[in-house]
Amino acid sequence: MSKDLFNEFSPVSSKEWKQKIQSDLKGADYNDTLITRTLEGIDIKPCYHGDEADHKTSTLSDATQWQICQTIEVQDTKNANTFALDSLNRGAESIKFIINDTVDTKELLADIDLKTTPIYFQLNVLSEAFVAELKQFGPDTRFYIGLDIIGNLAKSGNWYLDLKTDHTTLDAIINQHASAFHSLINIDASLYQNAGANAIQQLAYALAHTHEYLNHFGEKITDTTSIQFSVGTNYFMEIAKLKAFRLLWNSLVSEYTTTPVQPLILVTPTYRNKTIYDYNTNMLRTTTECMSAILGGADVVSNSPYDYVFHNSNEFGERISRNQLLILKNESYFDKVSNPTEGAYYIESLTDQLAEKALELFKDIEANGGFLHQLKEGTIQRKIKAAADKEQDLFDNGHEILLGTNKHPNAKDRMKHDLEKVPFLQIHERKTLIEPIIEKRLAATLEKERLKSEDQ
Repeated sequence: MSKDLFNEFSPVSSKEWKQKIQSDLKGADYNDTLITRTLEGIDIKPCYHGDEADHKTSTLSDATQWQICQTIEVQDTKNANTFALDSLNRGAESIKFIINDTVDTKELLADIDLKTTPIYFQLNVLSEAFVAELKQFGPDTRFYIGLDIIGNLAKSGNWYLDLKTDHTTLDAIINQHASAFHSLINIDASLYQNAGANAIQQLAYALAHTHEYLNHFGEKITDTTSIQFSVGTNYFMEIAKLKAFRLLWNSLVSEYTTTPVQPLILVTPTYRNKTIYDYNTNMLRTTTECMSAILGGADVVSNSPYDYVFHNSNEFGERISRNQLLILKNESYFDKVSNPTEGAYYIESLTDQLAEKALELFKDIEANGGFLHQLKEGTIQRKIKAAADKEQDLFDNGHEILLGTNKHPNAKDRMKHDLEKVPFLQIHERKTLIEPIIEKRLAATLEKERLKSEDQ
């Protein structure tokens, strides 16, 4: 093929494309027919052109270095260790342990090559003794600690103990142990997505959440902070969301250090769109969600089993979820191209708009007392609930579709006797300092009704 092939064609401007589109519409209104307005208030055009691009900041997202991560909630240390070793033998490249109580760390980590295997600890307890115990494994370990007292407050409505004690304990951990680990603070922004926040809110709340720690600890945590995001099935929006966060991070952290370091971004598929009926479609959802995560520049991707909403952890579900990532990496070559979305005008336009709108919301939060203040006042909760209700209304009216649930449901599906755990929000009455941010699935109410009707 001649290298001069494209020289035979005259370039076409964005204005000419729009005129051609308008002509083909035969009188139909361009804006009403072809412009889509997202829940974030962003207008999606039918085409994007280079002559409209005005990108002031690079949004590079290297997709070659991402890790396949196996997440394990530790209930029994011996079983968790066996699961971890088996996962590593079957293709996992890193392990994430969810710690809900103090555990025997030697038993948990037995026979794992700690020098080559990244280990992420999501700590749902606040214990300096536990962190000090992990420190004893030596300086060559690849340990990442995930502490987030603000995230715990947002999710549970309470501090671990109380404001003073939590801050004193976290101060001690940061001051005495920061140099021993690759990270100590992990901002849990997945909570906002799973509760129904739109992409702009997720970015702004993640940034404001981070700023609370930066404002307190300053430069010493700029290179020891990681971020946890969830991603949904709005494919290009989710890619742009992760890219936009890196832009926002650079803007924020540059106020505290002259050498900002990019944060480690860990990503999991969202909980919000998963279903118990026609549950195999969850595999399709998580596949595209993991693709968005990778193309958006996630460093660590941990997939969710297709049946985790209603089944206990099981070998088949965990293996399938891990194999999805292995196929993306080893058969689809999602680790071979650096910055795969660079030059995609649509994604870059989305990235810029998300970053700009999220920065505006972040500035508004800071001008009105900051993230913690707005959490305590209930402002964050109200805004997330408003966004969630808007999306729920779209789902209830059939405008947002979950295939097999509110579109083309299989009337013969029976799930009542296949539930190993309750897939719905369970309310436990207790006193809280603030209203907690609650994660909720879009299909929950509809599924409750279907379960009731199974015996009829």
